[in-house]
Amino acid sequence: MSELGEYLQARRARTNPHAAGLPAGGGRRRVAGLRREEVAVLADVSVDYYRRLEQGREHHPSAQVLDALARVFDLDEDATAHLFALAEQQVPRVRARVRRQVHPDLLRLLQSWPEHPALVIDPALEVLALNSLAAALYAPFARTDNLARMTFLDPVGRDFFVEHDRAAHACVANLRAAQGADPRDEQVVDLVAELTAGSSQFAELWERHDVRGKTRDAKTFRHPQVGEFSLVSQTFDVRGARGQQLVVYTAEATGSAGDVALRLLGTLAAQRAIPGARAIENSG
Repeated sequence: MSELGEYLQARRARTNPHAAGLPAGGGRRRVAGLRREEVAVLADVSVDYYRRLEQGREHHPSAQVLDALARVFDLDEDATAHLFALAEQQVPRVRARVRRQVHPDLLRLLQSWPEHPALVIDPALEVLALNSLAAALYAPFARTDNLARMTFLDPVGRDFFVEHDRAAHACVANLRAAQGADPRDEQVVDLVAELTAGSSQFAELWERHDVRGKTRDAKTFRHPQVGEFSLVSQTFDVRGARGQQLVVYTAEATGSAGDVALRLLGTLAAQRAIPGARAIENSG
């Protein structure tokens, strides 16, 4: 038996017949989970073909067959990726949709960082949630809805980002990466159209086809109430929430201009009674 066959057999044994959509009853079952015949029917393949898969006599199932089996066994994203890897197939990139809702546990985590601006974004750079210090940091903007819109369409952006050209390049490269990951993502397509129509700088940079994901980066800001300072950002993928990324800002060193600025932003957040970490209700 192949590794693929062993995996399929194990998942079949752990799949509840009722959860898989089979009617209850039918007498006492002699096997745990589903029968091979049942898997074949649910996946729309022949019984003989599925038997060969489990026995290791069929080594190259199509992506369509694998996708059907993942659905039958109710596999999550990681388990599905493992199934495709065992069959030496690439996971379809558009199989799972990006999650827009931020889990309450992650919101509480953001709120537990009173000294670090933190926000959650999606591949289109949409701000899904932010804590009170991040809200204070971005307070000069009319809307804290999307990092690309803030950079290219809000007049505040050009003065707020001291190295505006660098910030603009990074935004465009991030959006190119998002488009490459899912060319049919309507949110990215619509945003690119909006930015192209509203900013000649964006249109020019978009034609360069530079691609880069978010990584560790140092940024210099000019805040009307705090002054000029630099912060370092770290970006992390949010496990269990496809497409979401957590961005956390820190000062470069204790006593630095960034460290002082964060303390001042904390005071401003308290004075304005800016609430703790919250999800953003975006209309766009």
